[in-house]
Amino acid sequence: MSYTVAGVDVHKKLLVVVAADVSQPEWTFECRRFGTGAGELHDLALWLCDRGTAEVVMESTAQYWKPVWLELEPYMRLHLAQAQSNRAPHGRKSDFGDAKRLLRRFVAGELCLSFVPDAEQRGWRTVTRARLQLVCERVQLQNQMESLLEEGRIKLSSVISDLLGASGRRILRELAKGQTNPQQLAELGDERLRCGRAVLADALTGSMSAIHRKLLAQHLDRVELIDRQIEELSRMSAQQMQLHQQAILRLIELPGIGAEAAHQIIAEIGPTAGPSRPGAGWLPGLACVQGLTRARPKTIRAAAPKGIASCAACSAKPRKPACTRKGATCNPCSVG
Repeated sequence: MSYTVAGVDVHKKLLVVVAADVSQPEWTFECRRFGTGAGELHDLALWLCDRGTAEVVMESTAQYWKPVWLELEPYMRLHLAQAQSNRAPHGRKSDFGDAKRLLRRFVAGELCLSFVPDAEQRGWRTVTRARLQLVCERVQLQNQMESLLEEGRIKLSSVISDLLGASGRRILRELAKGQTNPQQLAELGDERLRCGRAVLADALTGSMSAIHRKLLAQHLDRVELIDRQIEELSRMSAQQMQLHQQAILRLIELPGIGAEAAHQIIAEIGPTAGPSRPGAGWLPGLACVQGLTRARPKTIRAAAPKGIASCAACSAKPRKPACTRKGATCNPCSVG
């Protein structure tokens, strides 16, 4: 009984496809090139279906594999290989040669495959990763605003804990409008601030140029926009995962994990993720946690999902895990 498998080397504008019946002792490769437009992807799906292709393995850089995956997903089983596990030997390389090598290594089980979730979970990831990117941008803007204040000799962040809190924003808005009187600026601070009015006024004694004030106003506008977008994405994420509230509540019970972090964890590993086999988890320190006493051979591993914390003591390169040092016993390391 024939069993056809295809290998696809994905480029930005070109798809190099190789198909072969792997049930035969001698493989006969069928090779063809396709474009990446909608019509060419449809032709690719027809070409593979005509040959009864059961599985397709593809290798891609960046995100160029996604249109190919979406086109072929309804018809056959798909696999995404990490490019590092399909390195070519030194010397001249060709596109068809890469695709054939990809197919051979897949059949031999030598490839490191990436986990690609179903369409629903991919939608969760899109929302949570977009929210995470906005959070990072917000932190960058806060750092840029603090740099502007330091150039104006204003030490506001030294006396209040949250530069973008209610008091901080009122003061920053007045600074951006051109207010220079430190006493009047200090009156904008909340009465619950730990620093007194005199300390706050002293921290606000400085001078900002017109350029600094203009940039500060732009940064504040961008922060307000990002805050609205983060709130909107948080609502979208909560609506998407309404059917998995029990899994989210169990995660929130863990110390240090809130609702947003729970949504991100569910989006990355799924709501029904089970325990991993020993030594094969996605946390770098898992070997130490599970008490493995011998060093594992160097293997190619996927990076930990974004937003998932890992044990710094176990993942640091200059040191060996405590459980592998001579005369030491392994104690479970705490994560988070």
